[in-house]
Amino acid sequence: MYNVTYHRASSMDDAVKLIGEADDGRFVSGGMTLIPAMKIRLSAPSDLVDLTHIAELKGIRVDGRNVRIGAATTHAEVASSKELAAVCPAVTSLAALIGDPAVRHRGTIGGSIANNDPAADYPAALLALDATVVTDKREIAAEDFFTGLFETALEEGEMVTAVTFTAPEKAGYEKFRNPASRYAIVGVFVAQTKDGVRAAVTGAGENGVFRSKEIEAALASSLDPSALDGVTIPSGELMSDIHASADYRANLIKVMAKRALAKALA
Repeated sequence: MYNVTYHRASSMDDAVKLIGEADDGRFVSGGMTLIPAMKIRLSAPSDLVDLTHIAELKGIRVDGRNVRIGAATTHAEVASSKELAAVCPAVTSLAALIGDPAVRHRGTIGGSIANNDPAADYPAALLALDATVVTDKREIAAEDFFTGLFETALEEGEMVTAVTFTAPEKAGYEKFRNPASRYAIVGVFVAQTKDGVRAAVTGAGENGVFRSKEIEAALASSLDPSALDGVTIPSGELMSDIHASADYRANLIKVMAKRALAKALA
């Protein structure tokens, strides 16, 4: 590690002020991605502005089928929310699959999406749910927010404050987990929204999370898992690494989509 100045922000205004005064500052919430990156010098900010003590960034609000989750809400809080489970159990189930108890009680939804790890779970959910990412400056559709591996539409000094979405009619998420990290080697979130079926894939794409047009087309007329039997997922833009080849991931996408759909219909 190297010298870094830590700041504990007490409010959103305080956080904005602190980040503006830093030479090369970064917001930190759970730190599940940023701190390991700093340890191996992939990231080297001069200052860290801690957002975890800002009350207005915490909590889950459900109004009918409209959901708002504060950016500093932990995975454990999402997983255990009865209000959220009543309208969208797929998201609470997804949160319960993240890492281990230590990670779930420290990591936050805002930190996860702001870092946009290509194997993270929440980006698939937000993309499939047609969610909106709320920042201290604007609102960004999930379609426009995730722009590449570890890349987002966030501008310098811009802070994620919440995510919002309308609960779908049905939804399910399933992932094939790395046995050590529990990150998704392939994860698929399927949602039936008022505008049709949306399916998003994490852990597989060379450019990060993406929607699967093949799965969406196959399920457009029927949510029956058998509708996916004849689907072929192209592997040309999928990752190959020590965990799985692109062809293997292509097959896993279809398998995980079937399992996610089974959960949605259960």
